[in-house]
Amino acid sequence: MPVINSIAADADTLTAWRRHLHQHPELLFDCVKTAGFVVEKLTSFGISEIHEGIAKTGVVAIIEGRAPGRTIGLRADMDALPMQDLSGSDHASTVPGVAHTCGHDGHTTMLLGAAKYLAETRNFAGRVALLFQPAEEGGGGGKVMVDEGIMDRFGIEEVYGIHNAPGEPEGHIVTAPGPLMASADEFRIEITGKGGHGAEPQDCIDPVPAAAALVGALQTIVSRNTSAIDNLVVSVTEIHAGTAHNIIPSTAWLGGTVRSFRPETRDMAERRMREIAEAQAAVFGCTAEVIYDRGYPPTVNHAAQAAFAAEVAREVVGADKVRDDIDPIMPAEDFSYMLEARPGAYLFLGQGDTPVCHHPEYDFNDSIAPIGASFFARLVETALPLKG
Repeated sequence: MPVINSIAADADTLTAWRRHLHQHPELLFDCVKTAGFVVEKLTSFGISEIHEGIAKTGVVAIIEGRAPGRTIGLRADMDALPMQDLSGSDHASTVPGVAHTCGHDGHTTMLLGAAKYLAETRNFAGRVALLFQPAEEGGGGGKVMVDEGIMDRFGIEEVYGIHNAPGEPEGHIVTAPGPLMASADEFRIEITGKGGHGAEPQDCIDPVPAAAALVGALQTIVSRNTSAIDNLVVSVTEIHAGTAHNIIPSTAWLGGTVRSFRPETRDMAERRMREIAEAQAAVFGCTAEVIYDRGYPPTVNHAAQAAFAAEVAREVVGADKVRDDIDPIMPAEDFSYMLEARPGAYLFLGQGDTPVCHHPEYDFNDSIAPIGASFFARLVETALPLKG
């Protein structure tokens, strides 16, 4: 079963939807216009059960099949990123400092495309719950939707999601059972010394060399406290200190991210960060306070659902364009909360040789939208077959 003919015939419509969303990006939970666009389209498809205001601007719509059966959840994220759109396209963002540079406009479009087809055909036994989620980019909208009870409220038994993948060949679909994406923790280390004149350091306790030394010391968590076959990233991404060339500041701080897969590795990284920061600061006569915030947990695919989704993908794009044994990657995804709540799987859809996600020149490849929409639709028809 290749790409569904009726979805392929709607390719121009999908492109128009996606480019409209691209021009009007919204951040975090404030996806008011995006949710409105989604509801307008769902209503035009003849879908009558639409629930708004979940996780503030999230939308859940239910499509009933031709016979009773299980409920499958399909998720798309809707939010953009706080950065400039430098794609140079005719449909570039019209909102300064906000851009769809991760392709959530494409994800929303793919799910809308599947919704249109499924609402027209209803060639399945059971129900589909369409989950349009805000605040994936740091807000944890997936967790909020789960905490607000969507799984029990709508009887969702399995849940699936898909993300575009720059660098993967266009139209290829890849996934794997087990850990697929890392957890994402955030840290800030505040170092306190004693400020004074830049020409008289002997009368000060300078936090700047303490901060500089700490950057290197934190890397020993990976190089000396973690097995070489484990996966851990500790990245210092911010350093802030001082206001003028002739002033030694009283404080400095640095921040960054920690990525891992195993709970014990995550615990160890936080513990060692606290120990190293406090001891390293003391070497320079300073004190240090570590603020460590645990973010998204690892995204872990359920083995049976990952295998099933990969088989559906083979039917849509061909066996030669599907891999189900990719290595885990270190970025994070709040679909992880949905996979903690229900069995399911997350997959990546290749969009070819384009700028990577979160790059200011990134733009979703419209040619893959019919593929993603067809995958969602075939997954439902295969998981919830009508009995002859």
